[in-house]
Amino acid sequence: MTPPADPPRISTGVDGLDSILNGGLITGRSYLVRGAPGTGKTILGMHFLKEGIDNGESALFVNLEESESDVRSNAASLGIDLSGVEFLDMSPNASVFVEDQSYDILAASDVEKEPFIESITDAVSQYEPDRVFVDPITQLRYLTPDTHHFRKQAIGFMEYLTANGATVMFTSQDTPDNPDDDLQFMSDGSIELDTQEMGTVIDVPKFRGSDTVDGTHSIRITDSGLVVFPELKPLTHSREFPNESIPSGVPEIDELLHGGLERGTVSIISGPTGVGKTTLGTQFIKEAAGRGERSVLYLFEESYSTFRERNESIGIPVSQMEQQGSLHVREMEPLNLSPQEFAQHVRAEVEAHDTKIVMIDGINGYQLAVQGGKDILTRKLHALGRYLKNMGVTVIFVDEHKNVTGDFTATNSGVSYLADNIVFLQHVEMTGRLQKVIGVLKKRTTQFEHTLRQFEITEHGLKVGGPMTEAQGILSGTPEHTDSSRDSNER
Repeated sequence: MTPPADPPRISTGVDGLDSILNGGLITGRSYLVRGAPGTGKTILGMHFLKEGIDNGESALFVNLEESESDVRSNAASLGIDLSGVEFLDMSPNASVFVEDQSYDILAASDVEKEPFIESITDAVSQYEPDRVFVDPITQLRYLTPDTHHFRKQAIGFMEYLTANGATVMFTSQDTPDNPDDDLQFMSDGSIELDTQEMGTVIDVPKFRGSDTVDGTHSIRITDSGLVVFPELKPLTHSREFPNESIPSGVPEIDELLHGGLERGTVSIISGPTGVGKTTLGTQFIKEAAGRGERSVLYLFEESYSTFRERNESIGIPVSQMEQQGSLHVREMEPLNLSPQEFAQHVRAEVEAHDTKIVMIDGINGYQLAVQGGKDILTRKLHALGRYLKNMGVTVIFVDEHKNVTGDFTATNSGVSYLADNIVFLQHVEMTGRLQKVIGVLKKRTTQFEHTLRQFEITEHGLKVGGPMTEAQGILSGTPEHTDSSRDSNER
């Protein structure tokens, strides 16, 4: 038996929303757009109508609140050209105040209802619109005597438009005195916009005839209109990649890791401030550049200029790698960025530029973008890390903990279970001097060296010593010489 064909769809005019809807709106149906003022409902309608005009369709804007001139002006300020859109301007004007004086005997609903219906039928007959946007339909409440009649009128309005071949998008104003719950039942789908702590978000709780991408998706209103960033779903992305190690180019580090970090794994480099975490991660990027591979580094906690100067002073040619296209560095402002938007940036780097290494410096700064507790941070990092692993990307997370010496801590963010590899750096006091050590705590895919090595950042790059077997209690911050080393010294 032949499976039924998918119903025809049309784009909303917003790519990210089309992705959430798995292709766009189903034609000939009506969709409710809910949300508080300023969340972007009218802008979404503008995109919807403009997309129709661009595709050679006819489009009608039924404006019941803002005047046509205001709508066109607002659209132009966002670079949205509505010149091909027809308007049925039913917005209040200055004469309403004068006319209201005559409503002492007859209710406004009795006076205005018939002209409104005639205007709608005339407009639909004249323009034969393929797309209709009504903003907001809740204004019809003032043309009806009660909630029952309003719902009946709204349902009839939608059925009339869709019966004439239109795909309809309409907005509502949900207030405590006049909730719009009844409108959700009469629509074929509802798109909800909301303002939360992390910014404006969009959700599609109802969509008849098709699945949607669930989750809370992010919105940004830009100079060119509405941009939607869907929630990252890692299981829908994958590609083949070789099973191989990614060396650091420092023989002693590669000995610790039994060859390096494996492609398509997540690594955490942890340690206190100033110990060299970012430099160690950048060393892997430098080696990848020598192989002709591209890496991207997101700086959440350090300025680009400081990062470049510091690395170039020890022989890591950041500017040269950028000019060659083997490195892209982005200085991030986490408070202006949602995790969904950040994930979209990462996807573009991986899918459009074939990036092989993604490094995030650091987890604490990224958590500001998440704007939530450890559980939300873990979910977002898990989704991002899983996506990158599925795409064969080597991931490096930099995690800073507070303890400069003593009381060894693997990670500070509670995300160690997400990592395939954990490489740690630590400050220790030896012979009256503060020194650094490097070690490997975890490696899922291969064996690793269970010793510590002295770690140093010099003007010629990273310098790592041999296994430190002459001391014990190193991670306590105040190591002691072993008995064998004492005997050797005494002889």
